[in-house]
Amino acid sequence: MTSTTREATATSLLRFATAGSVDDGKSTLVGRLLHDSKSVLADQLEAVERVSLGRGQEAPDLALLTDGLRAEREQGITIDVAYRYFATPRRRFILADTPGHVQYTRNMVTGASTAELAVVLVDARNGVVEQTRRHAAVAALLRVPHVVLAVNKMDLVDFAEPVFAAIAEEFTAYAASLGVKDVLAVPISALAGDNVVEPSAHMDWYGGPTLLEHLETVPVGSDPSQESARFPVQYVIRPQTEEHPDYRGYAGQLASGVLRVGDSVTVLPSGQTSTVAGIDALGRQSDIAWAPQSVTVRLSDDLDISRGDLIAAGAAPAPTQDIEATVSHLNERPLRAGDKVLLKHTTRTVRALVKEISYRIDITAPISEGGLQQRSGAEGLNVNDIGHVRLRTAEPLALDTYADNRRTGSFLLIDPADGTTLTAGMAGEAFETVRTNDAPDASEEEDWV
Repeated sequence: MTSTTREATATSLLRFATAGSVDDGKSTLVGRLLHDSKSVLADQLEAVERVSLGRGQEAPDLALLTDGLRAEREQGITIDVAYRYFATPRRRFILADTPGHVQYTRNMVTGASTAELAVVLVDARNGVVEQTRRHAAVAALLRVPHVVLAVNKMDLVDFAEPVFAAIAEEFTAYAASLGVKDVLAVPISALAGDNVVEPSAHMDWYGGPTLLEHLETVPVGSDPSQESARFPVQYVIRPQTEEHPDYRGYAGQLASGVLRVGDSVTVLPSGQTSTVAGIDALGRQSDIAWAPQSVTVRLSDDLDISRGDLIAAGAAPAPTQDIEATVSHLNERPLRAGDKVLLKHTTRTVRALVKEISYRIDITAPISEGGLQQRSGAEGLNVNDIGHVRLRTAEPLALDTYADNRRTGSFLLIDPADGTTLTAGMAGEAFETVRTNDAPDASEEEDWV
């Protein structure tokens, strides 16, 4: 496969997430997008029409196309992350419809963690609110490269251009303060379909693309050849059969970059070096593999490699047991200094100690007050909190900074007692505008690490 073909394949799929405050019309927007792009099956539309008529509504409630849980339909809100797959002649899409309630912000972290674009809705009558800033901060935290501000319910403000312009200016300034470089504002009416798929006759003052047009044309994907190769080992293959008596292969998914036969590689955290002797993909030998392919890699040397090791080409990260990271806490149980946890990084899971919660990030402060603010982390992190932590692991880990590599710069903290996910972590600093304070003396390390 040529490089040009690979790039075309990579950019043919867009993963994007939607977020918005309660009653901003997010589910209606998603339903409108699916309906007007002709991505709804006849039986699905019939079921929505039947439920809508049962509620006394004359027109089908398109929000029901995404709110799949019974509790969501009964309350008229989104609770869980709903994934939808659809396609147009120009591109395929995986949509993560995330909740708007503050208590479900953690679900946006889940939905946006793999997204290349985030659609943030605001109600034209309310403008930028606290939850809007929260969603913008989460998108910036997760390094989502493209953000769309969808100013919804323009029909309720008489399609007034000044209203849209003021909201767009405020949001763009706030997003820029978070380090978000690509923001497009689109005035829409999801209920009527204005500027969702088709241009609006009511807003001829807007000369930009419709939402779908932007989704179809925004540049996505990256050239794997421009990234350092990272290959987490998932499984060691040793058949030891008559046909393959000496076969030793390392199976996994290439997290980033390109691997070629003959490349010099470093195995981390041991630091051993070797060269790529062969690559097996789908039962066939290949000279090259690129992210996110699942392949088996063979090396020219018999090294002691097991699940959780990282095969790296190019500039390899230095293994360390001391990690500083920005985290988003996802669990009802608070995270506190001194907690013993499990840290899962790619295919490796090690014991870790939360040595310090340096600070909690207040993402609700308006830009007029300086934007993001540091707050004391002494009391720990509660659910949906974002903060900065210092960890000590029992074994060295090879983490990239999250700004350099979203796959190998991220990790999860897990409760060792029951295996529940506690926290999502991003190695390094997430926001340029937030700086850590001088760290206090480290607490005494325990036998856990």
